[in-house]
Amino acid sequence: MNTPPRPDGPDTPPPDDLNTPPPGDLNTPPPGDLNTPPPDDDGDDDLTTVRVDQFFPHPPAKVWRALTDPELLAQWQMPGSEDFRLEVGHRYRMTSVPRPNSRFSGVVEVEVLAYDTPRTLSLRWADADPANPADWTITWTLEQEGRGTRLFLVHEGFDPDDPAQLMARRIMGGGWRTHVMRALGQTLERFR
Repeated sequence: MNTPPRPDGPDTPPPDDLNTPPPGDLNTPPPGDLNTPPPDDDGDDDLTTVRVDQFFPHPPAKVWRALTDPELLAQWQMPGSEDFRLEVGHRYRMTSVPRPNSRFSGVVEVEVLAYDTPRTLSLRWADADPANPADWTITWTLEQEGRGTRLFLVHEGFDPDDPAQLMARRIMGGGWRTHVMRALGQTLERFR
């Protein structure tokens, strides 16, 4: 099999090298100056929200399972997601790398707020450190599109008057769009 030459040279490591953050690492910032307020990176003027729209070539039932099966969640979300239960009021913790520039402690307190199998799942995410006012709602919505699924993510509750919250929005928006959606897609490819 002939492989076309890499545009960036033969000695350049492939894009998926060891420097790629682990699956589910929402806190890996997108490229750019982290001390600059975030640009309107998603085309949305609403600085209180991150919106992601992603198509997966898998049926909604399979995508729903990846969003709600603790074994599968552990493959693409932050550590601790294996403690998820599809039960309103259920609480668990996830951990990641602390990010002082956004006042993120590294620990997310999660609560299942609502769900409508297999269409929507809504979670509350709050920083475990009471000094961080982060208190967000994460809502996943699935829509069948042909033989696949259109997955919408709405991450809302950012305070546009708080520079640390704007930084968190920028970092997490980039993380959702790149690392998390890629890791979810890879998980979907691995199971039947």
